[in-house]
Amino acid sequence: MNDDNCIFCKIIRKEIPATIIYEDDLVLAFMDAMPINPGHALVIPKEHDQYISNISAEAAARMFEVARRIDSSIRESGIQSDALTLMLSDGEAASQEVFHTHLHVIPRYEGDGVRFKYPNKPKELLPADELLKTAGEIQKNLKGL
Repeated sequence: MNDDNCIFCKIIRKEIPATIIYEDDLVLAFMDAMPINPGHALVIPKEHDQYISNISAEAAARMFEVARRIDSSIRESGIQSDALTLMLSDGEAASQEVFHTHLHVIPRYEGDGVRFKYPNKPKELLPADELLKTAGEIQKNLKGL
């Protein structure tokens, strides 16, 4: 279901313009109007939801397949890129600004000045028992995968 006020839903409905590079029944890919680097694209599901965990498995899989193909296409193009960053922020605390699931495909090159820093990253490896405890919490909800 679409959200009447969501900017990405408006792009899907063609109510506002976007530079579309790919579209099918499940997803839409378009150029980011405020790119981090030239070639920065967004891949969005046509289903509206803030969290990737709430969209269909088919739409989530298709998002990553389309991102993979865009990645390959950028690498074969004349767009400056030594690498690519695929980034999906899943919630406001993760810096999500548009509350419709979206996957960034960002061309990167040495010296582009873009850095993703982890200020709370431990300086040492965590003890195995802490990792096992956290893994156990995650595994509880992965039944049937």
